[in-house]
Amino acid sequence: MRWLDAMRGIAALVVVFDHSSYTFMADFRGELMPQFNTSRYGIMVFFLVSGYIIPASLERRGCIRTFWIGRIFRVYPLWAVVVTVLLAANLAGIAEIPDSGQHSTAAVAVAHATMLQELLGTPNLLLILWTLSYEMSFYLLIVALFTVRLHRQSAAIAVILAALAAASVTAGVVLPPSALSCRIGTGPLIALASLAMAVAICCASARSSALRVFGGVLGGVQALVLVSCNGTVPLWEGLVILAAMFLGTAVHRAENGQSTWRCTTGAAVMVVACAVGSAYGHGDGDHSTRRGWITAFLLAVLTFAAGLASRRRRLPRMLTGLGTISYSVYMVHPVLLAVIDNTTGRRQQDNLALETAFFTALLPLCILTHRYIEAPTQTWGRRLAQRVQPP
Repeated sequence: MRWLDAMRGIAALVVVFDHSSYTFMADFRGELMPQFNTSRYGIMVFFLVSGYIIPASLERRGCIRTFWIGRIFRVYPLWAVVVTVLLAANLAGIAEIPDSGQHSTAAVAVAHATMLQELLGTPNLLLILWTLSYEMSFYLLIVALFTVRLHRQSAAIAVILAALAAASVTAGVVLPPSALSCRIGTGPLIALASLAMAVAICCASARSSALRVFGGVLGGVQALVLVSCNGTVPLWEGLVILAAMFLGTAVHRAENGQSTWRCTTGAAVMVVACAVGSAYGHGDGDHSTRRGWITAFLLAVLTFAAGLASRRRRLPRMLTGLGTISYSVYMVHPVLLAVIDNTTGRRQQDNLALETAFFTALLPLCILTHRYIEAPTQTWGRRLAQRVQPP
């Protein structure tokens, strides 16, 4: 699995460069983005890796309850620390957080606690948190498929989602950002979604098979509705994100003999064709430009394929080590940038030395957050999961 760490390491470096380039390399960034959207490249690699490993984690355990415990102890502790530090920096006047607008503080807090805030019509405290909403939606979907015994149909599901994305562009279906929130109100949607998510997780983790199916289906339907109707990215892109994750799952199944490579290759061709066709048909927009998005997506798929091809080879320890701390790198760097932007300001001219210095300061800090926050809490999660694991 070290090749997956290598993929995460590459993705983390690219995402950090994408965000830090606003501060230190703005001119270069302006020239690069229309040709290669570095943000979309990084997150697509992350999504492909998540698709490969997360369903395998659920199926290896065979228990939804322990799966959720593992996910909660993996994702939430560092998330909580980062958000707390950001809020403290905001109170100290050395960082800014987005204006919540007409949303109440309680509504924004609850939305973030579900990690679905991007899909609930509330601003993200940190820009990078939007991707965690799609990760959480994917968790809900794979649990749903597991409860109804359709979890092995990953290739077919990836193709269906990608085809729906292409069909939405062909049919000219364009929804405004957070369309569902605008329709029924952000507050009511947050309350309804939070309650539904809690019920879905609790029921899916129950001992009763009927409750497990009910909870799984409830969570899966909620995830599909929110991704389709209430995202801030275009409808087609939300569906492509899910398709990419299920494509990663399909690759895992082929490698482990649960599916054929012929089937998985066909699914990959279909997903790539539909994604590229959707981006081309959608054209330029506020969230992406046609060429930059397509280049990023194709390179992300090729990067994942190259990683898969090298899975039995020795990989640079530095790259795999970076993958080990990639979640810390992903979560910590925006806080540092927020402090820099609010204190010293963004550079007027490109400064490669400052860009390098930022990486040099960031990585040791992330080693510490991984060692003292991520690693211990993951150990606690594994211990708790062992206690509640059914015999």
